[in-house]
Amino acid sequence: MSGVWGWFGGGAAKKKDTPKNAILGLRTQLEMLQKREKHLMNQMDEQDAIARKNVNTNKNAAKAALRRKKAHEHSLDQTVAQIGTLEQQINAIESANINRETLAAMQRAGEAMQQIHGKLTVDKVDQTMDALREQNALSEEIVQAITSNHIGETLDEDELDDELEALQQEALDKQMLESGTVPVSSVSSDVHKLPNVANSDIKSHAQTEDDEEEELRKLQAEMAM
Repeated sequence: MSGVWGWFGGGAAKKKDTPKNAILGLRTQLEMLQKREKHLMNQMDEQDAIARKNVNTNKNAAKAALRRKKAHEHSLDQTVAQIGTLEQQINAIESANINRETLAAMQRAGEAMQQIHGKLTVDKVDQTMDALREQNALSEEIVQAITSNHIGETLDEDELDDELEALQQEALDKQMLESGTVPVSSVSSDVHKLPNVANSDIKSHAQTEDDEEEELRKLQAEMAM
């Protein structure tokens, strides 16, 4: 029984090679017909030459050559038709074979994708993405904690303000020594720094400051001129 199935192409190897063998057989037959086509064309040319040669001298020979030419022409028409049929059949088998191979390749690709995915599911993907988001958020918190906390002793702002004020006073003193004048701003600031005393002392001191400011303004006006 196995021999019978093998004879009719039941074997897997023979089934696989069937399109290939069919195409090879058709191409062999096609080559033979193409050679016959060329031979018949040569025969027609030969009989045409005989007819032309005897057209005036031997009409019987010329007619016989024309009859042979017609016969060759008829055979040529049949051969050309057979060649066309074989070419169509070869193209059809090749297209069918390409379609089969394409489908088989797609099936293998599907199996490969299924193997790659394995037990991968949408829920597992969502879980993985959630875990990644959590880790990214944790990383941001760690970076924020590292960059926001100062390492070392915290500076006292009041101490900085005092130091800045001392520098400003030093600059004013230097200006007074160089110009021999007292800036209005320094006098005004000194007024705010006066200690608390009795009302009479404050008024007297305030009058003195007013006189000094008046004198300072006159001096500044003279220098401006």
